[in-house]
Amino acid sequence: MAKDDQKTPDLKEAYARTRRSLIERLSDWEDQRTWDEFYQTYWRLIYSVSTRSGLGHDEAFDVVQETILSVAKQWKKGQIYDPNKGSFKTWLMNITRWRISDQFRKKQRNPAAQNQAGGTPGGDGEFRQTATIDRLEDVGESEVLERIWDLEWRTNISTVAMEKVKKLVSPKQFQIFDAYVVKDWEASRVREELGVSMAQVYLAKHRVGGLVKKEIEKLQADFQ
Repeated sequence: MAKDDQKTPDLKEAYARTRRSLIERLSDWEDQRTWDEFYQTYWRLIYSVSTRSGLGHDEAFDVVQETILSVAKQWKKGQIYDPNKGSFKTWLMNITRWRISDQFRKKQRNPAAQNQAGGTPGGDGEFRQTATIDRLEDVGESEVLERIWDLEWRTNISTVAMEKVKKLVSPKQFQIFDAYVVKDWEASRVREELGVSMAQVYLAKHRVGGLVKKEIEKLQADFQ
């Protein structure tokens, strides 16, 4: 389960820097809270897909920022996705795909950066990326991205749902749920190590699990 407090120091710094920069660039927009919530909901998804596509941490956060800015600009112009033409999930994936492609084009213009990122020189002296996705315009690579996106989408929804529920229940109850359900401890171990009763263990599983399920269903309904 991905949590903010589990980020490495470098990742925490890049996350905070990207968020600050994004907020500054959207500072003249009407609803900052909405865009901050959008960022909190989708940054992991966009970041994870970007790194799995072969980008470095800083490049992935550039994709996060540029993707959300692209969404915001289209939203402001009234060019939001049309549900009759496809899902929000696919619409966001395509915008992310384009921003990832932008980063790879930057690499192609900067051979030194490509070399550092693990590229290999071709016979013509140009560097060719060996990343998972280096030519997103190819049909095969597009299918790879779609599979990665689907997997990360499901993971992201679960993570976001857990974070929302964590704010709704007591720290102790969430700790019990995390140990018993997420970490898959035996109920007896949860009882002994956390100093709670078996009734508390089962109550936490039922209550927190029910809330998580509702949040997942809501997110899926809102953004599929």
